[in-house]
Amino acid sequence: MTIQHVTVVGAGVMGRGIAYVSALSGFNTTLVDVSEKQLNDALGSAKKTAQKGIELGKVTESDYENLLQNLQLSQDLAITVQRTDLVIEAVPEKREIKQNVLETACKHAPKHTVLASNTSTISPTELGSFTERPSQVAVMHFFNPVHKMRLVEIVRGLETSDHTVETIRKTAEAMNKETVEVNEFPGFVTSRISALVGNEAFHMLQEGVASAEDIDKAIKLGLNYPMGPLELGDLVGLDARLNNLKYLHETLGEKYRPAPLLEQYVKAGRLGRKTGKGVYDYTAKGELVKK
Repeated sequence: MTIQHVTVVGAGVMGRGIAYVSALSGFNTTLVDVSEKQLNDALGSAKKTAQKGIELGKVTESDYENLLQNLQLSQDLAITVQRTDLVIEAVPEKREIKQNVLETACKHAPKHTVLASNTSTISPTELGSFTERPSQVAVMHFFNPVHKMRLVEIVRGLETSDHTVETIRKTAEAMNKETVEVNEFPGFVTSRISALVGNEAFHMLQEGVASAEDIDKAIKLGLNYPMGPLELGDLVGLDARLNNLKYLHETLGEKYRPAPLLEQYVKAGRLGRKTGKGVYDYTAKGELVKK
């Protein structure tokens, strides 16, 4: 099946990133969210990212015009999916929200439509059970920032068909991504490793082993990570990191118990870049500011 129209559900950090690369890659793309403000912010973000790409010589003026032509916004999922070939759900990691999205998409989308989730932890078999087409449900896990990160993890559920996996693979490749196929298990591959490293960094910060800046610097320069684990946590959202850890703790055991300091930051509303403060303070022109 050739994918022509893509619906991305959720205009948060991941959803807007997925919609951006989808539209830039030539797919007719609709970004859906209940919040008009989120949608407008996402459109502004797409324009800013593309303009930065033009400055760097990675995006052409023609690409920019095509992006704006290919990207639409909607607050009505039921209507939007009536003409779509692929739905990519990128809403928060809460089962009840994902269930509502998948049930609505299944009810209103054409019979051929593939339903994919950007979840980093939740079982694709469980997600498929929310629909009447489990053979057409799989995980399509992108990474943040989507326009820079080349990987997409494809995770099949118990009933996911080979055709569905191949459709997702070809679509990801058309978006200039590399893919890996992962067997279903809590946390897949990347989320398990990232959660452990990020949680251990919080434990070290809590224990006073080093400052946040020096922990991140040590990991970047000593282990050749492109971004420190505390910086990464701020980027993806400390609430999202905490939710992932709670799920992995529940399913995989004690080694994934969230660091108390991480829980404290989330309770304080220090969620990272999206709130202006997490491990770091972003109130000075969006740049890292020492505490």
